[in-house]
Amino acid sequence: MTTVAQILNSKPDKTIYTTTPAASVFDAIKLMAEKNIGALVVMEGETVVGLITERDYARKIVLMARSSKDTRLCDIMTSPVMYVRPGQTSEECMVLMTEKRVRHLPVMDKGKLIGLVSIGDLVKDVISEQKFIIEQLERYIAGERG
Repeated sequence: MTTVAQILNSKPDKTIYTTTPAASVFDAIKLMAEKNIGALVVMEGETVVGLITERDYARKIVLMARSSKDTRLCDIMTSPVMYVRPGQTSEECMVLMTEKRVRHLPVMDKGKLIGLVSIGDLVKDVISEQKFIIEQLERYIAGERG
């Protein structure tokens, strides 16, 4: 089973996009759109204090008829944040995401943010593992018949 560290290492873009609790929701959504991402880690200095996602925006701004320019992230961000460690497996992440109904998990190592894994990262990993297993089985079968 693949570890979170291996998933992070395989990501082409290792940039972790962050913002602050005082930032406006509008600015956070604008950054997410520019970077084509679905979540930002909210940090106060070096400390993770929240997570803001497109889902937060839809449910806590749009549906509640709030102004994204006048609302601060600290008012709608998800906090406290669930996170994983580099040694955890993709399976453990999927279980956590399914049970808690989240799509993004910050990766913490010794109290420091080192990455963010999404459900998309995990699905990509599972597909890659399954493809590898299928190729091995095809080689095995071809060898048995040859």
